[in-house]
Amino acid sequence: MTQIVRPAELLPGVDVKRIPGPERAGGSRSDGAVIRGKGLIFWDPKIPGKKLDAIDTDQITPANDCVSESLETLDHRWKAGSFRFLMPDFRERVHRGENFVVAGDRFAIGSSREMSPAGLKGVGEEAGRELVIVCGAGMGDIFRRNALNLGLHVVQSRAAVEDAQEGDTFSFDPETRTLTNETQGKSYKPAALSPAEDDIRRSGGIIKIGRREFRDAVIRRPDISWADAATARGLTSTEQILWAHRVDKEAAVRAGATLRVYADLLPAS
Repeated sequence: MTQIVRPAELLPGVDVKRIPGPERAGGSRSDGAVIRGKGLIFWDPKIPGKKLDAIDTDQITPANDCVSESLETLDHRWKAGSFRFLMPDFRERVHRGENFVVAGDRFAIGSSREMSPAGLKGVGEEAGRELVIVCGAGMGDIFRRNALNLGLHVVQSRAAVEDAQEGDTFSFDPETRTLTNETQGKSYKPAALSPAEDDIRRSGGIIKIGRREFRDAVIRRPDISWADAATARGLTSTEQILWAHRVDKEAAVRAGATLRVYADLLPAS
């Protein structure tokens, strides 16, 4: 059976001319405005004065809140479930302006549930605020990548975590990733992201990327061109598929490269 890759299709009544075009090239695609707010600290109940380590994704979003009766209520469950048992008034506190979540080491370890960063970002958005996660070392790799994909800011700085106290006011500059504890007059340079992660962060996340590129995806007709025999001999089977489905036909297919490809179905964890 032959599978044909088709252009993106619009819902009935939607005019392609009314779809916003891509933003101008260059510069950061994120808002860029400095984010300010109060700290919301997770303290270790067993060790006075210490921030809580090893908050896993099951504590961020309990399993029962990962599902819903319908798609319409799914994001509501994710937001309502955020720290449901660990901090029942979390949502209320974010609405009060405590939008810098401060926790210890190994934050967001555990299962790779994307609804955890999605729910946290959603709580911030419904309060009209940008949420910033400030934690120590060893943040869950999958959570960090999911957070960046969704446009949720994450900062790893053990010094900032150790210094933070109740009532402290923080600011975060998305351009430089500088975190400042304004109450204490201290600034922190967080652990560096990988080049790929920083590219995602600067883009504003996959949702913003999708909105920028959707119009082109509707207009552009997919071009699937397979490599000639000489080129194909130097590629694995998977690399040949990626080579053929590249949007940018000049892009190199190599380990570590980021490619835009034509696809009908994308796998997700």
